[in-house]
Amino acid sequence: MASGDFCSPGEGMEMLQQVCSKQLPPCNLSEEDLLQNPHFSQLLLSLSQHVDESGLSLTLAKEQAQAWKDVRLHKTTWLRSEILQRVIQELLVDYYVKTQDADLTSEDRKDFVYMRARLPLEVEEQLKKKCFTVLCYHNPSSDLDSETLKAAKVWNLAEVLAGEKQQCQAAKSQQEEQMVLLEKKSATYSQVLLRCLALLQRLLQEHRLKTQSELDRINAQYLEIKCSAMILKLRMEELKILSDTYTAEKVEVHRLIRDRLEGAIRLQEQDMEKSRQVLNTYEVLGEEFDKLVKEYTQLKQATENKRWTLQEFNKACR
Repeated sequence: MASGDFCSPGEGMEMLQQVCSKQLPPCNLSEEDLLQNPHFSQLLLSLSQHVDESGLSLTLAKEQAQAWKDVRLHKTTWLRSEILQRVIQELLVDYYVKTQDADLTSEDRKDFVYMRARLPLEVEEQLKKKCFTVLCYHNPSSDLDSETLKAAKVWNLAEVLAGEKQQCQAAKSQQEEQMVLLEKKSATYSQVLLRCLALLQRLLQEHRLKTQSELDRINAQYLEIKCSAMILKLRMEELKILSDTYTAEKVEVHRLIRDRLEGAIRLQEQDMEKSRQVLNTYEVLGEEFDKLVKEYTQLKQATENKRWTLQEFNKACR
């Protein structure tokens, strides 16, 4: 088909929507997708002229319709034979049961001529009962009707059932179309929802980037002030404990002791420095060097003890 044979874009889009919903499998293609792919849209429209509503080609659809017609014809013939066979079988079973219970001679039980003469009437009666049963099942209110009225209703029952079947098929087809539309709308709603979520996420990110720096600054300032307040509170508690523990006289005595200890430490450090110089000078000596090492070790140990005492004293004075 030439490109000039196609209708206007609006009509072509409407036809394409009908093609996708009835003749082709659900494509879930939006109008924007079809407009962005015009050649694919033309292909779908061209393809729709060679297939029927079920998606088959016209030749295959015609062959399929003829095949179904033949199947229905053979099925009807088979059903007639099957029903007749089952009815006759039921009559034979009933006849056998009756002859076994009745007081009949063997000659009477072998009277096939009489049974053959009665068979058509019995089959007709049995079929009539079954038809009435089907009628009452389909329409329970017909159970109270006369046989004449029942027979009239049975005569039209096939047509009524065919009409109801056609209505059910039409309802089923309509339901399938509605399901296709529902799937398309669901796909459209999902796409719109995804776009909305993406837009919302972008707005949230932009808003957070603008306010995050200010919020961080405020939080940092708050934490700094809170930390300073905690330090001041701890210092106040420490000073309160010290003021409750030590009087002014005790503090003065501790100060004097600390001064004396610091002076002693300075003297010890001076002596240790002199000893170190002596050690550096006489480290080549033998026993004299060992004596100097012991003396240096003793001085160092005494200095460390006094330093530890001073540290403990300072802790106690705070």
